[in-house]
Amino acid sequence: MVTRGPRHRRPIYAQTAAYGHFGRELPDFTWERTNRADALRKAAAAG
Repeated sequence: MVTRGPRHRRPIYAQTAAYGHFGRELPDFTWERTNRADALRKAAAAG
Protein backbone atom coordinates (compact mmCIF):
# COMPACT_ATOMS: atom_id res chain seq x y z
CA MET A 1 0.00 0.00 0.00
CA VAL A 2 1.33 3.45 -0.90
CA THR A 3 -0.17 5.30 2.08
CA ARG A 4 2.04 3.86 4.78
CA GLY A 5 2.44 6.90 7.01
CA PRO A 6 0.25 9.80 8.13
CA ARG A 7 2.19 12.13 5.84
CA HIS A 8 0.85 10.33 2.77
CA ARG A 9 -2.76 10.81 3.80
CA ARG A 10 -2.73 14.60 3.49
CA PRO A 11 -4.42 15.90 0.31
CA ILE A 12 -1.55 18.21 -0.65
CA TYR A 13 -2.06 17.66 -4.38
CA ALA A 14 -5.77 18.49 -4.49
CA GLN A 15 -5.22 22.07 -5.71
CA THR A 16 -2.96 21.03 -8.58
CA ALA A 17 -5.16 18.11 -9.55
CA ALA A 18 -8.20 20.37 -9.88
CA TYR A 19 -6.85 23.11 -12.16
CA GLY A 20 -3.33 22.13 -13.19
CA HIS A 21 0.17 23.04 -12.08
CA PHE A 22 1.28 26.02 -14.15
CA GLY A 23 0.37 29.70 -14.23
CA ARG A 24 -1.21 29.82 -10.79
CA GLU A 25 -0.33 32.39 -8.13
CA LEU A 26 -1.26 30.56 -4.93
CA PRO A 27 1.22 30.82 -2.03
CA ASP A 28 1.58 27.02 -1.91
CA PHE A 29 2.84 26.88 -5.51
CA THR A 30 6.44 27.82 -4.79
CA TRP A 31 7.70 26.55 -8.16
CA GLU A 32 5.79 29.39 -9.88
CA ARG A 33 7.75 32.12 -8.13
CA THR A 34 10.15 34.14 -10.27
CA ASN A 35 11.63 36.33 -7.53
CA ARG A 36 15.01 34.56 -7.84
CA ALA A 37 15.25 34.67 -11.64
CA ASP A 38 17.86 37.46 -11.76
CA ALA A 39 20.09 35.80 -9.17
CA LEU A 40 19.91 32.47 -11.00
CA ARG A 41 20.66 34.15 -14.33
CA LYS A 42 23.76 35.83 -12.87
CA ALA A 43 24.95 32.60 -11.26
CA ALA A 44 24.55 30.72 -14.55
CA ALA A 45 26.48 33.39 -16.45
CA ALA A 46 29.31 33.29 -13.90
CA GLY A 47 29.74 29.60 -14.62
